[in-house]
Amino acid sequence: MTMTYKTIVVAIDGSKEAEWAFKKAIQIAKRNNAKLILSHVIDLRSFAAPFELYDSTAVKRSEEYAKELLNGYQQQALDAGLNDVVIDIEFGSPKVKIAKDIAQKYKADLIICGATGLNAVERLLIGSVSEHITRYAKCDVLVVRTEKE
Repeated sequence: MTMTYKTIVVAIDGSKEAEWAFKKAIQIAKRNNAKLILSHVIDLRSFAAPFELYDSTAVKRSEEYAKELLNGYQQQALDAGLNDVVIDIEFGSPKVKIAKDIAQKYKADLIICGATGLNAVERLLIGSVSEHITRYAKCDVLVVRTEKE
């Protein structure tokens, strides 16, 4: 039995790890003739201290950055020969949105993400995004490591 992937979600956050995940996603999508979903989740919790209103300019800047980032990745994917490349920008907790909402919304059968660069204390307290995705996703997950890891 051969396993093929039809819809692949790749988590993009602007990091080196995410870039490696994206490159791996292109290879896998090409081999499987799959749809590629470029996903970026803007975490609103990082904009305001508790009890403050969100700074709308910061949110807008983050959204513009995400669009610019994903447009660039989309063009790279199209240039690499993929035909079906979708951009998805959402707001919320990246580890929850990617594993539960985005993968389900697109009926993804594979999520690709970079191994995170959180330090040991942060991992202990809040857990990494990639760890959460592997634990809660209902589809296959590929965590891509950079050479330094």
